[in-house]
Amino acid sequence: MSASSLPYRPGPLAWGGIIAATCLVLFLFEKILWLVVPFVMALLIHYALSPLKYRLLLIGVPHKTAAAAVALGAFLLLGGLLFFSLPRLSAEVGSWPELTARYLDGGIRLLTDSVRQLERRSSLLAHAHVSRELALQIADLTNSFARKYLPGVAVTLAGWAPSLLLGPFIAFFMLRDGWRFKKFLGRSVANAYFERTLYLLDQVDRTARIYFVGLLQLTVLDTLCLALGLWLLGMSSPLLLGLLTAVLAWVPFIGSVIGCIVVVLVAATDFPGNPGMAYGAVLLFLVVRLLDDFVFMPMTIGKSLKMHPLLTVLMIFVGGAVAGVPGLMLVLPVLGVAMVLGESIGMIVTDARLRARHEHARDLRERAARQGLL
Repeated sequence: MSASSLPYRPGPLAWGGIIAATCLVLFLFEKILWLVVPFVMALLIHYALSPLKYRLLLIGVPHKTAAAAVALGAFLLLGGLLFFSLPRLSAEVGSWPELTARYLDGGIRLLTDSVRQLERRSSLLAHAHVSRELALQIADLTNSFARKYLPGVAVTLAGWAPSLLLGPFIAFFMLRDGWRFKKFLGRSVANAYFERTLYLLDQVDRTARIYFVGLLQLTVLDTLCLALGLWLLGMSSPLLLGLLTAVLAWVPFIGSVIGCIVVVLVAATDFPGNPGMAYGAVLLFLVVRLLDDFVFMPMTIGKSLKMHPLLTVLMIFVGGAVAGVPGLMLVLPVLGVAMVLGESIGMIVTDARLRARHEHARDLRERAARQGLL
């Protein structure tokens, strides 16, 4: 076996470049987050609808017609869901501040009651009046949050609305003209590297597709498991709560904690005299989290990102340190694409035969140009 035919394996220098490129991309993404978020949304929509488009292509439907039909069907489905759910949502929008205050009060009541039970069992806590001090601190924190931060959060969410509308628009053109972009990139490289470029584009597309499709599959599995568990506990709106917490889990660590807190607040408010419901919700989240780590993740997202678990955890922390919450969400797909790019570039750089073919083709072009001048 010749040296050029040996499989390329990234070394420490290549891995250093991959990690550095990932951090740089995350840093840049944070600066243009208004474009990155709708683009990620477009990727989710694109990979969710692509199988339907390919089915239409297989039965002979033209490419543009298939893309338009799939996009129109998705738009009509979404429009129908909004049409039937909008009256109910609009009726509940006005009561959101009251509902938020009600659920916060329920959570505070659960926390203070739990601390009071600990005070009955510990004279040290009872003499320190921990429950009273805790109630005062939480009340001050809630009032300051509602006064200082809540209006800013509402304004930020309203400002993001126009940017999010770009997601479906970008997804439509990905469905219709994505193959044109790949063809454009393929024409821009030298002929000697054409096959490697096709392989690179295919691997990048495959990595992104399996990751985002796996993310959607993971969301469906989490939603069903959480909804079933919440329904067995007797919670109200189990499917909605399950979907909300499954989507929040897209943000590693932080999202799962926030989702658990939301469900605990709902349980504490709907069942004020039964703290076991809140504890049952926490236990349910722990069980689903274990299922994610050991069953669901290897079945879905784990198929696309063949990384060591230690590297995955470290890069999640690095992504959060470099780009905050967006870095937590985007670090794994960006690292996966950077790995594919790094390995493909390493194959090209270390392949002496490809370099020789490129140099030979360049020499032939130069000879032809000189002959035309004679």
